[in-house]
Amino acid sequence: MFRRASALAAVAALACPGAAAALTNPQIPGLQVALRAHGFYGGPIDGIAGPRTAGGIRAFQRTHGLHPDGLAGAATRRALGRLGRPFFGRRLLARGQIGWDVSVLQFLLARHGFASPRLNGNFGAGTERAVRRFQRRAGLAPDGIAGPATQAALLRTRLPTRRPAAAPTRPTRLYVVRPGDTLTAIAGRYRSSVRALVRTNRLDPSDLLLVGTRLRVPVVSLPSPSTGARSWLVRSSIDGWSAHYGVDVHLARGLAWMESGFQTNLTSPIGAWGVMQVTPATWDYVETVLIGASIPRTADGNVRVGIAFLAHLLREFRGSERLALAAWYQGPASVRRRGLLRETSAFVADVLALKTRM
Repeated sequence: MFRRASALAAVAALACPGAAAALTNPQIPGLQVALRAHGFYGGPIDGIAGPRTAGGIRAFQRTHGLHPDGLAGAATRRALGRLGRPFFGRRLLARGQIGWDVSVLQFLLARHGFASPRLNGNFGAGTERAVRRFQRRAGLAPDGIAGPATQAALLRTRLPTRRPAAAPTRPTRLYVVRPGDTLTAIAGRYRSSVRALVRTNRLDPSDLLLVGTRLRVPVVSLPSPSTGARSWLVRSSIDGWSAHYGVDVHLARGLAWMESGFQTNLTSPIGAWGVMQVTPATWDYVETVLIGASIPRTADGNVRVGIAFLAHLLREFRGSERLALAAWYQGPASVRRRGLLRETSAFVADVLALKTRM
């Protein structure tokens, strides 16, 4: 974490804007957000101590009767108010806090691809969700609180690359195509992949899959799967049940990633658990009303229940992904009665953004 001397030195780089124009420092976004809030900076929040940032701080200092030296010293930071302190790394950050360090947190989250709805120094619900998503990606406990471990991970240039699991031996089994089958559904059912099916059977994935066709299906056997392998198995389960219930697979993946990061062992304070974070009440509804059968309390069963419920919401809201996701988060009755709440709109936007990348 940053110590006082290094933090002050970072901000002091503004004294020489010409030399510092290419310098990117994680403390600088906090200064830029504070200056913007006071109307003295109109440039991008980019962490670069360039001429516009230096000019903004000097203009702010002149307006407030301070020596216009371009340095964000103690007096200048006090004049900036709540957004002028404390430096990033001085405290734990959690929902409800406001400050320079929250601005830096939001900037670093965005740099890693987990942008919160606003970069404004205010730790709200959107920032908390972004922190949780980052923590899951970084292999940290997704508690939504940016403590020392989370802040240290954010300061890394990039997160560690997840190494793929070693390729397992893939036995094959004979499968005869039945009415309604797709390559995606068959691959998901047998923990294989469409690519493996195509390669093994020399298929053209754009051709029709004829009933009665005999396929050799590579089957993955992973008795003790690694984290990467578990993620792969979850994805296969999502793909299979999405095909079964007629749900866009990318939408289902985006929702699952938003809810759990493909983790099978998460349980929320209200009892929602698993990949899809299904509540006990929703599970009972899906079993008794939508499916009419008991579903095993397994990772695959959790995915099935979640996607069956998502398909139900899509039908209920006439195919509108936006309203179906809102109902998933807020409840169908509340969506009809009150419309989308602000937090719901942020959730929907996040899932739809994930859909395009999953």
